[in-house]
Amino acid sequence: MKLKLGRGDLLRMGAGAVVMLVLFLLVLHYQTELSPARQIELKAQRAALVERMRYSLAAASEAEKSAVLAVTDEDSKAFADQASTATAEVERLRATLGAVLATGAGQKEKELLASFSERFTEYERIDRDLLALAVKNTNIKAFALAFGPADQAAQETAATLSRFLAKHATAPQKVLLLAAGAQAAVLRLETRLAPHIAEQSDPKMDEMEALMAKDDREVRAALDGLAARPDLRADSDLAAARASYARFNEVRAQILALSRENTNVRSLAMSLDQKRKAMFRCQDALYALQREIAGEPAPEAPPNPRRLRAEPQTTH
Repeated sequence: MKLKLGRGDLLRMGAGAVVMLVLFLLVLHYQTELSPARQIELKAQRAALVERMRYSLAAASEAEKSAVLAVTDEDSKAFADQASTATAEVERLRATLGAVLATGAGQKEKELLASFSERFTEYERIDRDLLALAVKNTNIKAFALAFGPADQAAQETAATLSRFLAKHATAPQKVLLLAAGAQAAVLRLETRLAPHIAEQSDPKMDEMEALMAKDDREVRAALDGLAARPDLRADSDLAAARASYARFNEVRAQILALSRENTNVRSLAMSLDQKRKAMFRCQDALYALQREIAGEPAPEAPPNPRRLRAEPQTTH
């Protein structure tokens, strides 16, 4: 027996299907929509994460500057580790914020976080290069050698040549000129070390080293000229001057090698220029994100169906 459905039956079935679809969509909507309380909670969480990121970024910057300005390897390494730890904390918070923004945040906030992430990647690159330089302290080590062993050897050479001049005051003028010329060149050579250590430009360091090489040739030529005289070959002061000058040149070579690395000068320049600009760009991006979160409209609570039914209907 076949069951025949009339037009009314079909309409009622269609209406029932529509009602079921509407109910399904309503259930889905209320299951996925965040409650106002949850929205407020997430907004506060986002704001707190951004604030902690700004704080950690500032802490990393301060520790980096301390690493650059520290005068010992131990202090530089300790501050560099602090800077790296604070930078890693910024990255951890950034990842956490990204996950939170994926839950109910506006597109503008996601775009601002993406902008920060790009700037922070550049910040991290500069930071790694800068801290790798800062912990070497080559300029500080060069200064320690220049004002320590190098100065001692140069002063010994000059003092020994002074004794030589006093002892041979009646010697031929050529002997006196050679000894006095060597003494002046040694002291002049020593004074060129500190400016070389402080110099940032390689071409200028090349010029300084050319002048040092000229002074060195003058000292060597004078000492060799004196030692070539038969009456001075056994002179103890001349031998002592040659020995102390050899020590000076050994230390000078170490100083120039350290100075050429220029790690303190380069790291300080990076800190005051590239790193400072990168840090400000990151802070600006976080501040913009902070303002966007703060400017979000407060979520409205959905109407209470029971209250609506309880309110009297106005008739006209």
